[in-house]
Amino acid sequence: MTTTVPGTSPAEPILVIGNGPAAHQFVDRLRHVGLQDPVTILGAEDAPAYHRALLTSALDGSLPPAAMELPPPPGDTRVRTGVCAVRIDRAGRRVHTADGQALPYGLLVLATGATPLLPNLPGLRTAGGALAEGVATLRTLADCARLTDPAAVDARTPVTILGAGSLGMEAAFALAAKGRPVTLVHPGAWPMEHLLDRTAGALVTDRLVAAGVEVVTGRAATAYAPDGLTLADGRTLPVDTLLVCTGVLPETGLARAAGLSVRTGIVVDDCLRTDDPLIHALGDCAEQRGRRGGSLASGWAQAEALARHLATGERGVAPARRVLRPRIAGPGLVVLGIPGGDPADEVITLNDPANTRYARLEITGERIVAGVLLGFDRAIASTTELYVHDLPVPRDRLSLLLGRAPRVAKPGSQELCPDTVVCLCNNVTHRDLTEAWHAGSREIPELAAATRATTGCGGCTRQVEAICASLASTTPAATGS
Repeated sequence: MTTTVPGTSPAEPILVIGNGPAAHQFVDRLRHVGLQDPVTILGAEDAPAYHRALLTSALDGSLPPAAMELPPPPGDTRVRTGVCAVRIDRAGRRVHTADGQALPYGLLVLATGATPLLPNLPGLRTAGGALAEGVATLRTLADCARLTDPAAVDARTPVTILGAGSLGMEAAFALAAKGRPVTLVHPGAWPMEHLLDRTAGALVTDRLVAAGVEVVTGRAATAYAPDGLTLADGRTLPVDTLLVCTGVLPETGLARAAGLSVRTGIVVDDCLRTDDPLIHALGDCAEQRGRRGGSLASGWAQAEALARHLATGERGVAPARRVLRPRIAGPGLVVLGIPGGDPADEVITLNDPANTRYARLEITGERIVAGVLLGFDRAIASTTELYVHDLPVPRDRLSLLLGRAPRVAKPGSQELCPDTVVCLCNNVTHRDLTEAWHAGSREIPELAAATRATTGCGGCTRQVEAICASLASTTPAATGS
């Protein structure tokens, strides 16, 4: 079966620019719906596709870079890493690369992702536009490698982080865990103030301070020099490394240069098609109906939609359920949807400051529409499952917040029942993983290929590792008994 888009043929492959999670998911779903057209993926990084969301786990050393890799794409898919696309020739249907090649396409998919958004801060860039001395970002494995240079880690070189969104906050915890002195600077009154209310923000701040992070909130930065960061109140913070975590901007340069419509992102219709019918866009670089994706869930939904459109002509992207799980020290944090975004029928809160725990759920029509949970690990698992699958909440709201809803996933496989969903992103149960393990898939990449667990947000990776360890220790064939 081949695509029915005019002008495409097996001799002129589907060409994907970008090798991130959205591109990887698109190719996977393309094969799943039965399309076997040859696909070529161009990735500017030298590394295989990996979980970008797990960069801070590599930053603190809890996961090696190899554990972040996504499984090889299926079918007739050619992945070319270290290849940078520099120009799209729409008339000739070719993509030109930095090394002088011209690659033909029948259908082109732009999955170029996003780049770090740098504030208009004097001194942050050189006159030529490069990052100034001492300035770093965190978007790639190469960025991570620079921040984890053994000499800097051994010398406990201090790091100042600008921006306390989810990435800045995760980076602060990760670097502090490596023994680096960390100062977190944020103009808002508390970290992640666009998603956390004052109570949750105060508890997260307490966690940061307990981890050894100096938190400087309510003060904007006004200038940078290699020896210091100047704040709006006149204070100057000494700086050795300035890590800028102030958001991302869709990567639209190729599309703009090719004459495609671009606003903030590459403009696409309900078929994820640009104003050139042979060029589509998805993931962080795309803008649909005036909205940017900006989350892994939205990228997957677009990947699924585009694959189905190419197979059947089906139109439309299913709404994505936004789940944000920042990696912080101590019991977990999850943000469901956009808390406070729309009025809810019912708002339930449970505040336990003595144990640094807090929960707030917004419910409409007996369904969770948004929420924040901090420290209630059982409730995080159960409420996330209800939210992701749009299931009705139980009548006993207190039991829900205490995590007594069915099918709760906990770290440590001993307490998991067979039907417990371990990978919420792909609905992979403990039974699925156990069966795959006994069938010979003993390592994370093999289990990912067999079940698709860990290939979503990656948040279940440690739990899957724990299940593997438990199975290995209790299986006679593995222990030699």
